[in-house]
Amino acid sequence: MEKLTILYEDNHILVVVKPQNIPSQEDNSKDVDMLTLVKNYVKEKYNKEGNVYVGLVHRLDRPTGGIMIFAKTSKSASRLSEQIKKGEINKTYYAVTTKAPKVKQGYLENYLKKDEKNNIVKIVPRSEEGVKIAKLSYKTLQTNNDLSLIEVKLITGRSHQIRVQFAGINCPLFGDGKYGKDKDVSSKNLGLWAGRLEFIHPVTKQKMIFAFPPPLDKQPWSQFFMEKYFIR
Repeated sequence: MEKLTILYEDNHILVVVKPQNIPSQEDNSKDVDMLTLVKNYVKEKYNKEGNVYVGLVHRLDRPTGGIMIFAKTSKSASRLSEQIKKGEINKTYYAVTTKAPKVKQGYLENYLKKDEKNNIVKIVPRSEEGVKIAKLSYKTLQTNNDLSLIEVKLITGRSHQIRVQFAGINCPLFGDGKYGKDKDVSSKNLGLWAGRLEFIHPVTKQKMIFAFPPPLDKQPWSQFFMEKYFIR
């Protein structure tokens, strides 16, 4: 397991980078997860005994990498969770699709329903019971042969939302064996990265902005000139 990449830390929050294919928190696989890694980091750095408090205020799907915030106090966790509930935390993702969207820049709105047993999300009619509305806006940044690099702004934060909605317009993500036709995914990273995060610090009230690129030497990111989106 590689060392934690920490973008920011103070007494209230930690902003870190989650590598792809690591769970946000412990799951049935019992593989190493981000919440445990952050807790171990805090415990070791500050020589704390016993159980260490770290609040998980949002998640990224296991195959998705990128920026995550963790709270170091319950007060910070509560305030950050409230920001998320009110849609005040702005998340920008970078997605690589295996087909270019017909409309280069647009807005997607669907009703989604999760099959918990099979861990899959489907686009369904609004009239179905238990549906949740999913909204996002997107812009095509670059196209290289069959692959397109898309900037995605999440308006809602539903499970598997970006993957499902782009598959719904026949533009599945690179390396997505669940929602796309790309079944040979054993050596591929999913083309989805949480690259930018903006929020208000839960204590100082300062506006915080973080950006971090995906692994630029790996597929599918190496197919594009991405550095320009992450110039500090």
